[in-house]
Amino acid sequence: MTTLRALPPATGAWRPGDATGRRQFFTAGRPLQLESGDSLPDFQLAYETWGTLAVDRSNAVLVLHALTGDSHVAGPAGDGHPTPGWWDGLVGPGRVLDPARFFVVAPNVLGGCQGSTGPASTAPDGGTWGSRFPALTVRDQVAAEAALADALGIGTWAAVLGGSMGGMRALEWAVTLPDRVASALVLAAPAQASAEQIAWAWPQIRAIEEDPGWHGGDYHDLPAGEGPHNGLGIARRIAHITYRSEPELSARFGRQYQHGENPRDGGRFAVESYLDHHATKLVHRFDAASYVTLTRTMNSHDIGRGRGGVEAALRRITARTLVAGVDSDRLYPLAQQAEIAAGVGTDLRVISSPYGHDAFLIEVDQIAALLTGLVAYQRAKSDR
Repeated sequence: MTTLRALPPATGAWRPGDATGRRQFFTAGRPLQLESGDSLPDFQLAYETWGTLAVDRSNAVLVLHALTGDSHVAGPAGDGHPTPGWWDGLVGPGRVLDPARFFVVAPNVLGGCQGSTGPASTAPDGGTWGSRFPALTVRDQVAAEAALADALGIGTWAAVLGGSMGGMRALEWAVTLPDRVASALVLAAPAQASAEQIAWAWPQIRAIEEDPGWHGGDYHDLPAGEGPHNGLGIARRIAHITYRSEPELSARFGRQYQHGENPRDGGRFAVESYLDHHATKLVHRFDAASYVTLTRTMNSHDIGRGRGGVEAALRRITARTLVAGVDSDRLYPLAQQAEIAAGVGTDLRVISSPYGHDAFLIEVDQIAALLTGLVAYQRAKSDR
């Protein structure tokens, strides 16, 4: 378990020698050509699974995490897993993704920091990738996940599911590899990053890169207490504001002081303490360079790139697709999901919640209701 009282490590990344927990590891053993023209000479993906792959391989479900998520979709926190499963209410016995029926696969994204190849990983020369790690796109990440699917013997996913950054990858899967996706849930994600979303991301990136502990991106092997912790913490504070809604923050915190602290005396408002808490948690469990890499990846997200635009790209989708958004989401507003739904030719599903963008993690009952219809349809289809 992560101890927040301790000095934060230079990186919160999982590294060889740390407890593996439920992780399994796939090593490609071959180069991955990237959209940028660069390549990774080899790569590894950490992943977790629940259930057993059916003999006919028809029950595989791919679950894709958001920016600071990881492969630990379900299960408690513990050695190797600093946080509980982020969709724990959806995966498990008696739940909508019941391992008795489905083979659930959740990879840590390429460029991430919880066991998959990323800036904190070891490069071919034996040093840490650090500043040398190449730029990635969502399509690069999907290509890596397709290699994992090949290794697992999965030709077509019964369903590909994701929210936020995971929703971007779910959509890219459906567009790039339509014959390998039978159904998809795209939740709280856009078809392309907007100028405003890129603008929100830019001060987060700059906060990290201008931290004196950044060292040009080569800080990973510094002792505990060093590294770009302040920058990563500021980035998290900025991001977290966009993850929640103004009405929720107002109702929850108002202008309350934190436990008797008074801002006039150098204390904090309760909402400031809340943001500080989330910043502190993240610097103990995440890598600043992965945060920059993945944020830039999300900024580059555009399913229409090189395909004649978004509308043309969406016409490539053959999967039964559910598109859902959150009515209080100010980061990825409903209009962006409406664009996807219209392009796919389906109705937009709306999650009603005061929690803003974070509702894709919180409103488990509403998400389960969406998934019930999707996976029941797919299961019935495979049983015919």
